[in-house]
Amino acid sequence: MIKVPQAAIDLAKHFEGFHRVPREDPDRAHPYICPAGFWTIGYGHICDAQHPPITEAEAEVYLARDLQTALVATLRYCPALVTEPDGRLAAIVDFTFNLGAGRLQTSTLRRRINQQDWSSAATELGRWVHGGSRVLPGLVSRRKAEIELLAQDF
Repeated sequence: MIKVPQAAIDLAKHFEGFHRVPREDPDRAHPYICPAGFWTIGYGHICDAQHPPITEAEAEVYLARDLQTALVATLRYCPALVTEPDGRLAAIVDFTFNLGAGRLQTSTLRRRINQQDWSSAATELGRWVHGGSRVLPGLVSRRKAEIELLAQDF
């Protein structure tokens, strides 16, 4: 079984962050609404508004499960990544974790990956920077980091 690449874990942790409420409960994360409008907790785990606060260790368990789900979906839709370097897999696992398997499944990005057209795949990846019909600086930075991993070997 293929493991989630460490680079995907690092990307998700970096860009999602562990959102705590320092004054009220400094050791726990509470649900918040992400820029895309979803209730989220820990490292980008989708939840409901009533989810109880969680520790960072609990957030890491959620993240590991969510990234494993993203890995399975990524390999289902992009089997070409099985034989590619871990950086490429990490980039697309992070993309899938961030935007969902449905977005990957129906994307031109998916076609470019399976054609192993890495330059075009990088261009496609860079187009996924909108949230709520506006460009989000955090997504621009995240896609740039993913593109760097995707492009390491071409």
